[in-house]
Amino acid sequence: MSPRPRLKPLARVLSPVLPRRTPPLSIAPAIFSHHARRLRICHSIPTGSNSKPSTRAYSSSSASEPLPAPSSRWYSDLKARLGKCIMFGCSREQARRAASVLQALATEWRTLTAGVEGFLTGGRRGLEGQQVVWGEMDSFGHVNNANYIRYAESARVNWILHFAAVDPKNGAKWRELMTPKGTGLIMKSIKAEYKFPMTYPDSISAYHKLRSLPSPSATSLVLDCVILSHGHKRVAARTEEDIVVYDYAGARKTPVPPFALDAFREVWRLQEEEARRARARIWELTRQVEGLERETWDKEGAVEDMGAGKS
Repeated sequence: MSPRPRLKPLARVLSPVLPRRTPPLSIAPAIFSHHARRLRICHSIPTGSNSKPSTRAYSSSSASEPLPAPSSRWYSDLKARLGKCIMFGCSREQARRAASVLQALATEWRTLTAGVEGFLTGGRRGLEGQQVVWGEMDSFGHVNNANYIRYAESARVNWILHFAAVDPKNGAKWRELMTPKGTGLIMKSIKAEYKFPMTYPDSISAYHKLRSLPSPSATSLVLDCVILSHGHKRVAARTEEDIVVYDYAGARKTPVPPFALDAFREVWRLQEEEARRARARIWELTRQVEGLERETWDKEGAVEDMGAGKS
């Protein structure tokens, strides 16, 4: 049987492509500087066939600015690109590398999807692994819009109370913020953006972050919330929440308490650090996929493996 003609490669859907690191992922500023990205934004630098997935920790301390944000569909894009590599046939070593990337996508998708935008995960920083129940669906056969507001509410309470655990010195003050006593937090407005109709069965995780660092005189803060579908492994909805700091005794708005400002400064730093870490990790996984593409379908004479026996 004559070999099948080479298929025309599909256009890559995840852009831009970052250059190969040298040496392996020290994330030196010289490599990831704005100038380097402008020069190499549309070009790939070949990696050797013996390149292996990096197991180094991803530190953001050496980066002076965040890496460019990946496509919002980075997860599904990388899976599709890996599938094409496997479809054209992989050696045992290439299959091992592909499996390593797939395992990373399966275990890190949630922290990377949230982290790339600066959302902090883990612990009681939000609402994690909440099951969607059948009764949350409405007559249209999808989760009713009001339930997303409830998910965000529960995540916001956990986000505030989390500070009581990490700042035990002011634990009582943090808990008081969620009561109508002394100084508390009042919802001024909430806006929701729905990405797709989620259905039962599914599970969700919801996380909050500061949109901006409040000033000492600020009497409100704006929080962003992201709600992730575990079944679809993507963002299901987002909310924007305007929170007012309220003095119940004086019946008026009041500035953010100093103990909260100190904590928010640290959280702001962690948010920016997490965004850099998550972006670096996604681009590292992208480079690994690009290496497999150059060794399988994106090479001279590549022929799709149709599984047919030789005549």
